[in-house]
Amino acid sequence: MTIAADGLVPTISLDGVRKARGNLTQARIRWMILALVLGFGAVGGRLVQLGMVETDTTIEGQTRDAITATRPPILDRNGLEMAVDIRVPSLYAEPRRIIDIEEAVTKLRTVLPDLSEEWLRNRLTGDKGFVWLRRELTPAIEEQVMRLGIPGIDFITESKRFYPAMNEASHVLGSTNVDNQGIAGIERHMDTESIALLQELGLARGNALTPVELSIDMRVQHVLHDQLTDAMTRYQAIAAAGAMMDIYTGEIVALASLPDFNPNDPASALVKDTFNRVTSGIFEPGSIFKTVTMAGALDSGMVRITDDFDARYGVRFGRYTIDDFHGKHRILSLPEVYKYSSNIGTIRVMQAMGKDNYRAFLSRMKFDQRVQFELPEMRVPSVPKELSEVGAATASFGHGLSVSPLHMLTAYAAFVNGGNYIAPTLYKRSVAEAEPLYERVIQPQTSAYIRYLMRLNAISTGGSGSQMNKAAQGYRVGGKTGTAEKVVDGRYSSNKVTNFFASAFPLDNPRYAMVIMVDEPKAENPQSGTTAGWNAGTLTGRVVQRIAPMLGIAPDFEGLLDQQIVPPEVRRIFPEGY
Repeated sequence: MTIAADGLVPTISLDGVRKARGNLTQARIRWMILALVLGFGAVGGRLVQLGMVETDTTIEGQTRDAITATRPPILDRNGLEMAVDIRVPSLYAEPRRIIDIEEAVTKLRTVLPDLSEEWLRNRLTGDKGFVWLRRELTPAIEEQVMRLGIPGIDFITESKRFYPAMNEASHVLGSTNVDNQGIAGIERHMDTESIALLQELGLARGNALTPVELSIDMRVQHVLHDQLTDAMTRYQAIAAAGAMMDIYTGEIVALASLPDFNPNDPASALVKDTFNRVTSGIFEPGSIFKTVTMAGALDSGMVRITDDFDARYGVRFGRYTIDDFHGKHRILSLPEVYKYSSNIGTIRVMQAMGKDNYRAFLSRMKFDQRVQFELPEMRVPSVPKELSEVGAATASFGHGLSVSPLHMLTAYAAFVNGGNYIAPTLYKRSVAEAEPLYERVIQPQTSAYIRYLMRLNAISTGGSGSQMNKAAQGYRVGGKTGTAEKVVDGRYSSNKVTNFFASAFPLDNPRYAMVIMVDEPKAENPQSGTTAGWNAGTLTGRVVQRIAPMLGIAPDFEGLLDQQIVPPEVRRIFPEGY
């Protein structure tokens, strides 16, 4: 160290060192503050940016109001719930708000591992306002996802339709899609009326809508569905269906068709052969159509209940001869033609009326148009516009034309209610409300004749409805069997048949009509056959035997009430009446 001349050690200015160090520290602080400001500024800017994102009011093209809208409860005629809304959480994302896509993907898959990683990444990428990730989850899943704390991931509570009876009334109710919109059955019909408008206006959102009351009686519906299910097994049939109607109001009290589906799982309706055979199936009705022929001929005045018809020989048309299945081959009275289900006699009855008059009567009974009904699942019947001689002959006993079971049900209701056609309905309707809708199709006296013929077929020896009457045990049911051979490879097959039983009860004071169908039945035992009396007929009897007490109908085992059904002109010829 060099000593100065004055002997003092020169000072390396400590003040300068301190000053230099201070300046360096201040510079570092300034840079740190700047870095913090920039960092917080970036974060704040991003938050402001996210906060300024306009909330999308739609989700996948659907408005939030539509998605969260409710549907009214559906009740049966006694107030029993058939369809209700339940509230469920559904998971959605707002990709514009997602900060770390990879983190969101990883976390979400810890709760929902079945979500595809690639699919989820694609859903969360982009600037969309809303995308669905998973619909209709449980509250437990909702809680687990919310605990993940992922920005841009949230839930919306939407409505899901629930059907407590599951399959029992599936073809009546139909179902809804994931957006709670009706896609089949009465659910779809409701959307074509007022429900869709309410949802569009947002009036249904979060509000309790007035319940929709149907005409269905779930007690009767349960019995019908149960017996049809039993018939599928008992007769090894490929299908079975049935419907019951109040003949004065047109109310459908029960309607079922098997195979059916679970409306809580709408995809099950896509399984083959689950269509509604009552409304959207058309079939050759077979001999249940003979009642139509009798009603038309008797009402025309060209045929009387006391007339006789020559059924000794088959009816020839060119090379072909139409004969009876179990022919008596003798002169038959009109009641015998009906009781023995004579094809020959029925053709003679139709010919006495005239084929053109007969075709006009089919139009009067609306067999050439859709039945006016709420269910959208309907088919147009197949009835020739004009009938040739042979066409009219085969049509008279239910061949060469195809109609739905619902057509036959409405016709039989008119035949026994005094002669008034009333369109069926699935909504509650009083007699006072129904009467202005009546269309007279036959006279009251003709209706009385038809009631007698139907009961005659049930209780007399040799009647095709005798097996039904045994099963019904005193409930004064009457009706007609129909065994229609199916067309296979262009020819009628005696091995494959569709069987029907059309009925009404109690015929001393009728209130209900019913049509039952069993498709391709097998013989229940060696003694029984495959004709309709052994399956569709006995099935009808079992249904009536169970439901009549529910409907307040008492049995009559003495047969006194049956005598009230016999027309006076018949009693003069047949004192015993039957």
